[in-house]
Amino acid sequence: MGETLHSVGIDVGTSTTQLIFSRLTVENRANAYAVPDFTIGDREILYRSPIHFTPLLSATRLDAAGIRQIVAEEYRLAGIEPQLVSTGAIIITGETARKENARAVLDSLKEFAGEFVVATAGPDLESVLAAKGAGAERFSAQTGKTVLHMDIGGGTSNLALVEAGHVTETGCLNVGGRLIKVAGGVVQYVSPVLQGLCHLGPGQRVTEADLAPTIERLVQALEVAAGLRQGEIPPSLLTNRQIPLPPGQITLSFSGGVADLIRQTPPDAFAYGDIGVLLGRAIRRSALCQGDYVLGEETIRATVIGAGCHSTQLSGSTVFARDVRFPLQNLPVLALTDQEQNLPTRRLAERIAQLRARWEEDSPAALFLPGLPSPGYDDLANLAGRLAEILPQLGSPAVVVTGEDMAKALGQALATRLPGPLLCLDGLELPDGSFLDVAAPVAGGAAYPVVKKTLVLA
Repeated sequence: MGETLHSVGIDVGTSTTQLIFSRLTVENRANAYAVPDFTIGDREILYRSPIHFTPLLSATRLDAAGIRQIVAEEYRLAGIEPQLVSTGAIIITGETARKENARAVLDSLKEFAGEFVVATAGPDLESVLAAKGAGAERFSAQTGKTVLHMDIGGGTSNLALVEAGHVTETGCLNVGGRLIKVAGGVVQYVSPVLQGLCHLGPGQRVTEADLAPTIERLVQALEVAAGLRQGEIPPSLLTNRQIPLPPGQITLSFSGGVADLIRQTPPDAFAYGDIGVLLGRAIRRSALCQGDYVLGEETIRATVIGAGCHSTQLSGSTVFARDVRFPLQNLPVLALTDQEQNLPTRRLAERIAQLRARWEEDSPAALFLPGLPSPGYDDLANLAGRLAEILPQLGSPAVVVTGEDMAKALGQALATRLPGPLLCLDGLELPDGSFLDVAAPVAGGAAYPVVKKTLVLA
């Protein structure tokens, strides 16, 4: 049996907060005569928490103490000590990521996270995790179908296009079941994203008929995103970008709390104090459910299972490290293209400086380059020589990540030209604008657990 890691997933969402604990097994897929190829193999869920409503102090502030109490109690019930947890993710999702104290809440939960647990928020990572946790990637791989996965929660709908078993595009809409809260037939809250789309306000008495036009606009936005309706998505409902859909048939897949309400809805339209039931009913009647669609293997738990079981991947095994203290967290990724990595030193430095200017100057950054297939000595020497002049600008440790299998050779070439802490990893693809976390090595030092993510906090 391979080395095992204990992982936690903590999802603080617009509507609900939940945890899972799982055991991940590190496996070497290569034969005895090949370069090791380590991956996360078996993923066993050890404990699933009950689903808690996310506590709020106001419409704009999270109840940090209440959230900490939930997390601490679930650790106790699971019989898990924080120091036993070595990887995973704490994620703040949906409208919760826009609360005034979202960053403070993330920071306050880190004491439960062990040495290396990602604290993050943002629609790109959440979309990927939900698609993985709901089984959309596995469904696509097994059937050969192209899938548009929609994780419809309380504040947002996270979208992921899955082709041949892999997420290729992500997007997010401000469509969710708690954009309007209702109690006793009276509106309690209307999300700012509905300004101009909803004529209702707090204190007004409402019926299902009064809410129907707003529900219809939300469903229409999902239909446009799925290519089932012509038109534009209102800008206030488009969080980051709309996914470009490929030609051919697309299967829709649903998860999130609203997905449960597509399958079956309670008779009380306001059973949860919001518009989730009405939204689920409207989706079931819409074009979204008239064609080829499936409900995820997991619905309301899809994101937290993705966070606990699928957020971590392993680097390639041809790595180089010198005097690096782990974990490394929240490294901004400066990603070069194939053409840019071949620029002469001065122009390469100018391009990296442009990318660096987007981030805080005092924080170390990771440089990603596609790399060179089968590089020779002269190729490595040339690349290392150019990088050695530039990497000191990016802080310490110097971190270089390549897509091609060349990190060890590049690291050795850099080590003779560059003093100080140095880390070179390969076997990864890192988009510009993302962040990188790196944990201490596993498998006898042969591979490094990493998480690539987005951080989007108001």
